[in-house]
Amino acid sequence: MFSADTLATFIVAAFVMVVIPGPTVLFTIGRAMALGRAGGFLSILGTAVGSLLLVVGVALGVGTIIAQSVVLFTIVKVLGAGYLVFLGIQAIRHRKDAAGAITGAQPQRSGVRLLVEGFVVGVSNPKSIAFFLAILPQFVDLHAGSVPLQLFVLGAIVVSIGVTCDAVWVLLASAARDWFGRSPRRLEVMGGVGGGLMIALGVFLLFWNEKPATA
Repeated sequence: MFSADTLATFIVAAFVMVVIPGPTVLFTIGRAMALGRAGGFLSILGTAVGSLLLVVGVALGVGTIIAQSVVLFTIVKVLGAGYLVFLGIQAIRHRKDAAGAITGAQPQRSGVRLLVEGFVVGVSNPKSIAFFLAILPQFVDLHAGSVPLQLFVLGAIVVSIGVTCDAVWVLLASAARDWFGRSPRRLEVMGGVGGGLMIALGVFLLFWNEKPATA
């Protein structure tokens, strides 16, 4: 389906794009710091599913419609940014719950809820939308089979790279959380920091006016 040179070039481009801190990276770090390793990995799984849905949308042509409409793209961006701010506020409001985990006082968080929160962030990530719409079509060969299938495969590669990089961030962030967690007060601060990261990210996205280019 793809030549070795094309695939290698795409993987390099995807890796460079993924390692640049963006919505999912900062969201993952914030979640791992606020909720620990399990919360971070569940968030990764949720964002991965959301990203795959974007890939499917791009492959089927829905993404192109969004890219060509300033209104639709703005709606997606604002909703995603607003949701991040909401999650950040919730993390700060309940930061003492994280400290209470040391004494067993923290209520259990639903794994389904964490997955859904990650999914919303992943599916509304403007960085992913911009990348999928602007970059993926550049590596499609019209004479190499189904174009939607090629777009889906390329998108799946990006998501796989993203999951791997995010997993590393979760391990690093959760390790820092564990160190601070030796003191309830330190863990409370970490929960606030994680919430602050998500709020800052949400505010940044609200003022991020970049619109994806069409191929």
